[in-house]
Amino acid sequence: MARRAFVMKLRPGCEAEYAAKHDAIWPELVEQMRARGTRNYSIYRYGLLLFAYQENDGPAGEPTDLTRRWWQEMAPLMETDANGAPWRETLSEVFHLD
Repeated sequence: MARRAFVMKLRPGCEAEYAAKHDAIWPELVEQMRARGTRNYSIYRYGLLLFAYQENDGPAGEPTDLTRRWWQEMAPLMETDANGAPWRETLSEVFHLD
C-alpha cells in the first residue's frame, strides 16, 4: 500500500463552493477511485491551503477522462497547472505510526 500526501491551493472566496462540490461528489468518481485502489482519501482545509492524504493499493496511474472532467469542474475554484490539473506539491513523509 502506498501513502501519499500533498497540498493544493484554493482561490480566495471559493472555500464554500469547494466544500459543496465535495459534499456532492460524483458517485462515478468515487467508484473509479475505489476501482483504481484508493482505500482512504481525505482533504483538509487551512485557510486557502488544502492538505490531501491518500492510501492506495496500486500506482497512481494516468488521469482518466472522468478525472479530467472533475478537474475542469474544480478549475475555477483552485490554482491549476498548465494542463488544467489542480496545482499540487507532493509532501515527503517524515514519520508514520500504525
